Amino acid sequence: MDVQEIIRQQVTGNPVVLYMKGTPQFPQCGFSANAVRILNAVGIKQFFSVDVLANPDIRQGIKDFANWPTIPQLYINGEFVGGSDIMTEMYQSGELQVLAEKKI
Repeated sequence: MDVQEIIRQQVTGNPVVLYMKGTPQFPQCGFSANAVRILNAVGIKQFFSVDVLANPDIRQGIKDFANWPTIPQLYINGEFVGGSDIMTEMYQSGELQVLAEKKI
């Protein structure tokens, strides 16, 4: 199975997916830590996370998949939401809370 198919299965097979540097317990960059904090703040405590530092193919593949150059990347219900900055803006506006309620 190629990387794009693996990513497609991860994104569509889980209600909330965060591609990040590190793990939710030990983020390896400030942007990933911010993404985890925001998810927790909107009530999403359990989510599927992928440590892109552990797999260089996934690290590049997710950038190609979303045509988005940075990590972290958040997906809810199979849809690309955005990175840390977009998550912050959506959290501040209340839009992310609405999406979080529809995650299942």
